[in-house]
Amino acid sequence: MMNIDAKNKDGMVIPVSDIVLLPGMAYTLKLNKISEEELENLAKKEQFSIALPLKQNFNQSQLTQEDFHKVGVSFDVNEVEKTESGYQLKIKVLDRVEVKELTIGTGFTRVEFELAPDVIDLTETSQEEMLTYVKKVTREVSENFKGSDQFMKIVDEQKDLNKLIGHLTQFMPLSNEEKYALLETQSLKERSLKFMDYLLKQKESLKLQFEMAEKFTQKANKNYRESVLREQLKAIQNELNEGKSQGSKKDKNYANRIEEAQMPVEIKNAALDELEKLESQSENSSEYNIIRNYLDLLVKLPWKKTEPKAINLGQARRILDEQHYGLEKVKDRIIQHLAVMKLKNDKKGSILLLVGPPGTGKTSLGKSIAAALDRKYIRLSLGGIRDEAEIRGHRRTYIGAMPGRILQSIKKSGEINPVMVLDEVDKLMSGYNGDPASALLEVLDPEQNNSFTDHYLDLPYDLSEVFFIATANSLDNIPRPLLDRMEIIPISSYTMNEKFHIGKNHLIPSVLEEHGLNNDQLVIEDEALEKIISEYTLEAGVRGLKKQIATLARVTSEKIVSNTVDLPFKVTVDALDDLLGRKVSSHDKAQMDNPPGVVTGLAFTSVGGEILFIEATDMLGTGQVTLTGQLGDVMKESAKISLSLLKSRLPINTINFKERDLHIHVPSGSTPKDGPSAGITLFTALASLVTGIKVNPKLAMTGEITLRGAVLPIGGLKEKLIGAQRAGITNILIPKDNLIDLKDVPQEIKNQLTIKTVETVEDVLRETLGISLPRVEHVFNPKTSTVGTFNVNQM
Repeated sequence: MMNIDAKNKDGMVIPVSDIVLLPGMAYTLKLNKISEEELENLAKKEQFSIALPLKQNFNQSQLTQEDFHKVGVSFDVNEVEKTESGYQLKIKVLDRVEVKELTIGTGFTRVEFELAPDVIDLTETSQEEMLTYVKKVTREVSENFKGSDQFMKIVDEQKDLNKLIGHLTQFMPLSNEEKYALLETQSLKERSLKFMDYLLKQKESLKLQFEMAEKFTQKANKNYRESVLREQLKAIQNELNEGKSQGSKKDKNYANRIEEAQMPVEIKNAALDELEKLESQSENSSEYNIIRNYLDLLVKLPWKKTEPKAINLGQARRILDEQHYGLEKVKDRIIQHLAVMKLKNDKKGSILLLVGPPGTGKTSLGKSIAAALDRKYIRLSLGGIRDEAEIRGHRRTYIGAMPGRILQSIKKSGEINPVMVLDEVDKLMSGYNGDPASALLEVLDPEQNNSFTDHYLDLPYDLSEVFFIATANSLDNIPRPLLDRMEIIPISSYTMNEKFHIGKNHLIPSVLEEHGLNNDQLVIEDEALEKIISEYTLEAGVRGLKKQIATLARVTSEKIVSNTVDLPFKVTVDALDDLLGRKVSSHDKAQMDNPPGVVTGLAFTSVGGEILFIEATDMLGTGQVTLTGQLGDVMKESAKISLSLLKSRLPINTINFKERDLHIHVPSGSTPKDGPSAGITLFTALASLVTGIKVNPKLAMTGEITLRGAVLPIGGLKEKLIGAQRAGITNILIPKDNLIDLKDVPQEIKNQLTIKTVETVEDVLRETLGISLPRVEHVFNPKTSTVGTFNVNQM
């Protein structure tokens, strides 16, 4: 043993945590990470070794001075043993030391310390008494645990108070701060008393836990005895055929209801099994109400198969025409679908998907189909649902478990073959609780939904007779496997004429009825209705139109009640500004003149078609191209393709691009824009810029282009043409492949537009700038490696 009487000695630090090392203890210290240099220093007898506690269980490879406590212990190493995870040091704790200075190096940590030995303020007699008392309390605690004899044998052999305290703290749930408080205390008396406080608190805590466990055991035994006695009492009552309780009558009622429900055999057997479980349960049992709720669902669900009702196509057509103006193609598709159902009687359930902008009557079409088929109508909103259990239900093992919305809706309807509208199917969301769209795959698959299994019901239920009608604003967010299970019926935007007739024949009567008015109190002139549609609404459907009509109805109601108007109150064009306030419509209009580089395109938005201006300009620079207007990646690529095509088709006009910068901008910069259909518009804008030729401001165009100069078809042609007509456009360029889509465009729109088709960019330049280009192979002759030139002004 080294002499450490001198002050401010230095030595090597071994970090320790979650243990209490006190003077006099012998302890086996396990080290997972230790360097060779530290091992060599531990072996040196002249080297002081200090065990210094950490404030927390830090990562020992990144320690700082602040991570250590100031009081530790010196120790001697008796033996070093190599293990699989590191080393074991058998040490003998010498004395308490107080850190004066700590130096953390790359090899090991050094410390300058001062000896701080224990203050022995207990006589030998007092130490013996304290030892005896600690052992007594420890024995009282250990008696509650089986196999504690060996543990107490080690405790009884301890003769040193510090050794006993250090040994017992290993088995006590003390925090690092409480353990360090024992080491930090220099007085042996104070340390012993502090340890006794910890030990007695542990004893009281265990005593409370044992008492609670005993009470719980007694209660469980009592419940078991009551359950056994009830079973015996029930058996006696059954034997004597008397003493039936009210609960038994209810259970007998379940048996009758199960018989009356006309369930399939498999379902009936499962229901009877559940009833048998219910009869064996106490009414106070937690399982009793769970089983009753399950049986309530079984007997209330409609199981009885129904004969298909006769479908009257004439009546169906009349109902659809009465409740929906226009939509002729959509109504034809629905009538054809009903005709197939009538011919093929086993086709009882069907799945339709109505896709179109908001306010175009998708949900109300579902209601009309239900009326035409004389079936119950159910609407199920799926927007924002992110939990799979909303569709398939929860398992009965969960507290508060419920069936999914599908079965709940069918139970509410009371029929096995309702018309169920699944609204906003494109707005289902995936979350941490699963994917609701995937849960719908079984529901909407005609090959699978005859055995749909809800998690709560846990039995197959036949959904094949349900007529499912899903609605969506867009197909983009619907998973492909789900989309394949439905027949898609697109619903396009309404024209101005259709909106006028819908407003006059449907919306105005409906709003008047909702506000307690009639035609003798409020009259909206036709010119005023047309102005409301064109200048006070901005939508593809008619929902906004109904809101504006409702505003007029509220104003009229207030005037009637206050007796400030003569009846009938007429709404004229001139009165709209006062009644409805500022105009909300912000449709772009065709300009009187477009300078070179400005061309009108066509766009398709969620609220219908719009015209779109594309502007291009150039300036002195280094050949850079700037794109602005919050364009998407596809539209940026179209701009690059257009520039490459321009350089290849009009080389003489673009020869100085190395000395010029190009800037392409699409106004309404706050609105994101993307899609390939602006290809020919971008190309024409650049061609107009470099040639200086203006494009007719009443001409608009749409089409995708390729690098070889071909014009490809686009989507949303009907909406784009409606938007163009509304904006005052008279001439339209469309891809040749879109010619077949013109049959979907209302005749009133086509009568006001001159529509031409184009196949290549040469066709586009001829129609827009009056330029006739030679064949592509004449522009660049590989034999001469010279660029063909031509004077645009001569063409």
